[in-house]
Amino acid sequence: AEYVARRDVLIDGLNNIEGVICPKPTGAFYAIAEFPIDDADKFAQWLLEDFDLDGETVMVAPAAGFYSNSNKGKKQVRIAYVLNKESLERSIAILQAALRVYPGKI
Repeated sequence: AEYVARRDVLIDGLNNIEGVICPKPTGAFYAIAEFPIDDADKFAQWLLEDFDLDGETVMVAPAAGFYSNSNKGKKQVRIAYVLNKESLERSIAILQAALRVYPGKI
């Protein structure tokens, strides 16, 4: 029940961000979300090196490496929902702020 609640917080929060598409996973503790960005590798690096919101940032995993076809997942990230709900809500707020100013936003 706790993981379902965490999943719902993450999925609902991500899908409320303009341009983000995040289907609800049915059997995992992570989600794959498509962001309105040029490249998930660049976005993940930018988050860690160049962006913070009140001294905090988030780490995402680019999803392309999870596909056997190298053309898939270029704009997708993998996000685990193993944190508590409050931390997930904060992470969503950080991602929303980051997507507003990311230089590679499309």
